[in-house]
Amino acid sequence: MRRQARAILSVAGSDPSGGAGIQADIKTLTVLGVYGAAAVTAVTVQNSLGMESCQPLAPELVAAQVRAVLADLKVSHVKIGMIGSRAVAQAIGQELADFAGEVFYDPVISSSVGRPLSATDGLEGVWRVAGLATVMTPNLPELSLLAGRELINAEQALLAGAELFARLPKLKAVVLKGGHLDEGRPEVSDFLLLPGLPPLSRRHPRVITPNTHGTGCTFAAALAAYHQRGGDYRRAFEQTVDFLAHLLQLGAGWRLGQGNGGLCHHLLCSPKDDG
Repeated sequence: MRRQARAILSVAGSDPSGGAGIQADIKTLTVLGVYGAAAVTAVTVQNSLGMESCQPLAPELVAAQVRAVLADLKVSHVKIGMIGSRAVAQAIGQELADFAGEVFYDPVISSSVGRPLSATDGLEGVWRVAGLATVMTPNLPELSLLAGRELINAEQALLAGAELFARLPKLKAVVLKGGHLDEGRPEVSDFLLLPGLPPLSRRHPRVITPNTHGTGCTFAAALAAYHQRGGDYRRAFEQTVDFLAHLLQLGAGWRLGQGNGGLCHHLLCSPKDDG
């Protein structure tokens, strides 16, 4: 008797350069041995040099994609990234209102080159999707926008992260990605927050590399994948931090494009130097 494979549904924008969004999510899920499905929220025109434009899809089309996947595949986790517009956020919320699995939300409010992505209609759409989340993975700028105040150190960020639990009843875990904290230090500390427990931190050396585009997307997708495989937030957090640090290091000697390149997932699949 054939087993039915579990899937993770990525709901995010499309990046034609392959560095971020849906493309980064599918790459990450694949190299971690998880079946990935995708519902596209927006089409972007971008590459390693930056973003030229972003066009959200019609909300009903986004909803239809999500509905089609959930009706067919055994989806245990949904990972949400760029939502594109408030109307798309509303459509996603309606389709996932009765979803019983895990929802990992990476609140992508701007691209790595500072171009607004989810904030087209303000933060209302972001909060609409955040209300679905069991796990959130903001970086420092994103958490500052959610908190409504500037956060300049780890103590302030951890307090703001803990405040999310009171505002979002479904939330079970918050991961604060520490790449923007103490940017001059040789180490990066990422943090896991669980309700009522002290923060768990994990450190790794700061990797100097020209390829960091899509790190947030990859991190959240990897966290969902490891959680699907093990069912434990702590262990998934530790594995994800180590995975991303390794991926950054692996691509440090390569150049993808003329600017801020994407991560080198492909090097995990083939060690062959093919130029």
